[in-house]
Amino acid sequence: MKDDTIYYKALIEKDKSFEGIFIVGVKTTGIFCRPTCTARKPKQENVEFFATTKDAILKGYRPCKVCHPMENPGDTPEYINQIMKLLEDDPSVKLKDYDLRQMGIEPSTIRRWFQKNHQITFHAYQRLHKLNTAFKKYQTGTSVTDTAFDSGYESLSGFNESFKKVFGVSPSKSKSRSIVDIMRIETPLGTMVACATDKGICLLEFTDRKMLETELKHLAKSLNATIVQGHNPHFELLKEELTGYFERNLKEFTVPLDTVGTDFQKEVWQMLMKIPYASTVSYLQQAQAIGKPAAVRAVANANGMNKISIIIPCHRVIGTDGSLTGYGGGLWRKKRLLDLEKKIPIQP
Repeated sequence: MKDDTIYYKALIEKDKSFEGIFIVGVKTTGIFCRPTCTARKPKQENVEFFATTKDAILKGYRPCKVCHPMENPGDTPEYINQIMKLLEDDPSVKLKDYDLRQMGIEPSTIRRWFQKNHQITFHAYQRLHKLNTAFKKYQTGTSVTDTAFDSGYESLSGFNESFKKVFGVSPSKSKSRSIVDIMRIETPLGTMVACATDKGICLLEFTDRKMLETELKHLAKSLNATIVQGHNPHFELLKEELTGYFERNLKEFTVPLDTVGTDFQKEVWQMLMKIPYASTVSYLQQAQAIGKPAAVRAVANANGMNKISIIIPCHRVIGTDGSLTGYGGGLWRKKRLLDLEKKIPIQP
């Protein structure tokens, strides 16, 4: 099928996998939309397709008010960032609906956002964030009583009950468990989820990656940890370096990593990190580089199990024929990342 036929089929089906691949202009209305727009679908003869929003604008189209094609899917609104900053500065704070309204935020709006993006209510998010802080405080040797009241709990029994519900054990039996912090990070290619231990970043993935839930479960099981919303000192450097990378001001990341995988997978990932910025290698070359030229398929599988996108640059591995193959974040992102590194102009 021709691209236009494939794209029109994706438009009708609201196929999420085509996000970032094309923008559609509707001739009868003069607007342009993303592939997943929920507005009424036009006839095929009344549409034309573009690679970028800039192309559509230059052709005279204006952005749709239903699907907002100028925005990255999943972007965190500023009022959410404001709320998260408040909780980060003081986890013991408990924001009720009245407090939200005083800040000019409609509780139902924030409730829908957290349900959609975290699959939990906003108040549950607050509780988890507070327990994250309490867990870390207790792990440093603070008594259970001091931990409970310093974290904003009104009773020791309430703290113990909440703690056990999240971590599966009482505070006194939690010394063998660990915690993995999780947060959202906005990038020019969409929202990402980052996870970190005290050693470093252990996961960095785009939120629409199909394997994300499986990766999070594997991470928790492998580290005997609970993944909870909370602040981690490694997040600040990660955000700073990601910004530098996307602005083409940074070629090598220095943020510490805590990779979770088999010895073979870690060997493959170490090789990935040796691929120079703006360069590419084939899966065969990668296998040869680790002294296992016959293990091309195993190397490709290990690349696919990489949980730390961009920093461990599996996007720099291509097919032997030069084609773009296999990238969990979507081939369109793989192309954008390679174009960025090679200083090929990236359209909005």
